[in-house]
Amino acid sequence: MSAINLNAEAFRTALSQSDKPVLVEFWAPWCTYCRRIGPAYDKIAEQYADSLIVGKVNIDDEAALSRQEQIEVIPTLVLYQNGQAIASLVAPESKAMIDQFLEESLKK
Repeated sequence: MSAINLNAEAFRTALSQSDKPVLVEFWAPWCTYCRRIGPAYDKIAEQYADSLIVGKVNIDDEAALSRQEQIEVIPTLVLYQNGQAIASLVAPESKAMIDQFLEESLKK
């Protein structure tokens, strides 16, 4: 299972109705680095399918949402719990870095 594409409505629904933490990657199709980290992010979606909702927001399609969430650099991963952003990671270099980010953030 790969990460789900979220528009603004699906994003709000995921945050408000999920009892699981929600990990969201803010990205754009023209971003070379975003495309490079994409396969690792899809593996994260598979690995954490039982414990996380894993989604992606295209900042070109959802510019207002990315402004609202104060996204300045892509890719940025934001972890939400109970509808609130609890941690973020900018430009992860590897799947291992994302794993470590999740382990540390979910312990809080």
